[in-house]
Amino acid sequence: MAGIVVKPRARILHGHDWVFSSEVLKVFGNPADGDVISLKDGRDRLIGSAIYNSKSQIVARRFSRQRQDLDRDFFKRRIAQASEYRDRRNIDPKLRRVVWSESDGLPGVILDRYGDYFVLQTLTLAVDLRKDLIVKAIVDLFGGTTIIERNDSPIRKAEGLELQIGVLEGGSPSGPLEIEIDGLKFDVDLLHAQKTGFYLDQAPNYSVVANYATGRRVLDCFANQGAFALACVRAGAMDAAAVEESSENIAAGKQNGERNGLKLRWIEQDVFAFLRGAEKAKAEYDLIILDPPSFTKTKSGLRDALRGYRELHLRAFKLLSKTGLLATFSCSHHVSETAFAQTIADALVDARRSARKLRRFEQALDHPVVPTIPETEYFKGVLLEMMPGR
Repeated sequence: MAGIVVKPRARILHGHDWVFSSEVLKVFGNPADGDVISLKDGRDRLIGSAIYNSKSQIVARRFSRQRQDLDRDFFKRRIAQASEYRDRRNIDPKLRRVVWSESDGLPGVILDRYGDYFVLQTLTLAVDLRKDLIVKAIVDLFGGTTIIERNDSPIRKAEGLELQIGVLEGGSPSGPLEIEIDGLKFDVDLLHAQKTGFYLDQAPNYSVVANYATGRRVLDCFANQGAFALACVRAGAMDAAAVEESSENIAAGKQNGERNGLKLRWIEQDVFAFLRGAEKAKAEYDLIILDPPSFTKTKSGLRDALRGYRELHLRAFKLLSKTGLLATFSCSHHVSETAFAQTIADALVDARRSARKLRRFEQALDHPVVPTIPETEYFKGVLLEMMPGR
């Protein structure tokens, strides 16, 4: 088998599963992009099997510590293991992330389930070339079903892959699919909504934040389709406003409100512009939710991302009442939890406010974190309460 020899200090020798181009000591056997290769250390010892792509900065991604091929049985076994892990966590079997890439030993494979529909992403060249095997493995495990391909993520470009959306197995859905989270019903358009249809990594947090909404004036920023705001209204919020720039998301959010018999005010505007205007109008809220999309996909954009987070939190702190609450989240992997916390602290100083941290938020259990692969942990969040008289 062709392969590569890694340099002595390569991170894969310390538990990671990636080999970067700068960590390659030697390539042998002339592997083709998309091949399965062997990984060896400087003493010619096998350290695993990996997928290979010379065009990517991550030239190899290990999927096994032994000699292993990517065949139908392998995909079936790994997907079954991933599903069983989530069964043990008591995650809804009909609404879950079934496979989360490296966290489940399937680099580049993301699989979400919505009822009888599965949404698949193949984000690395090797697994994309074996997409048919993955589809067959899913059918073997879960029976006759519809499998939708949502390969429109820009991440694919780094692997030299084109963007694609379509139905790989079964019939195309006739329209939006209804899902239910903690008693709230949402319409999800699996072919056109963001990413794989819904932000399942936030699912457990809607009701947690809503527990603090009773009798409060709530502002949900970057509201998407209004999940946080609707949960807060149902929990007894005095008033709720949702700020969202996308008219399509607002239309979907209004439909979600009607479906659940809940009313809230929608504001179609850029969040930063809205917050500046609200400050000038001397508006005040008792609970603000900040759940923005990722501010940077690259390490080079970190400085601008932190600047954006700092301004965002500064504006929010100025709008909170004396004992107001802020639930704030970041899904930018390159923004570490430490950097995020420091940015919040800096914004508190700028706003001349003080706060106590009530709790921290993590990504849902169906998005497991592998400690030796920091990239599997991208989501962080905190709930803060303002301190009066400070």
